[in-house]
Amino acid sequence: MKVIADICIVPLGVGTSVSKEVTECERILRQTGLKTHLHAYGTNIEGEWDEVFAALKQCHETLHAMGVPRISTNLRVGTRTDKPQTMEDKVRKVEDSL
Repeated sequence: MKVIADICIVPLGVGTSVSKEVTECERILRQTGLKTHLHAYGTNIEGEWDEVFAALKQCHETLHAMGVPRISTNLRVGTRTDKPQTMEDKVRKVEDSL
């Protein structure tokens, strides 16, 4: 099943800057071959359900291996069965209406 997800992975217990951890997660997500779009407070990911969730798991496992004691992840997931849809389709629809 195809899914579009918005993921915000928040490493806790590493100080005020989390750019090192966010960079590592972004690297993992890009290496999966999934379509991603980094934004100011997370990453949009498009792909098969199992692949998206496997990538999220890999991010958690890698950050813990780097010494991050706690991780809080905010996740929004959308699926649809009536037609195929991409992240770009969703954005274009709104931009075309402006």
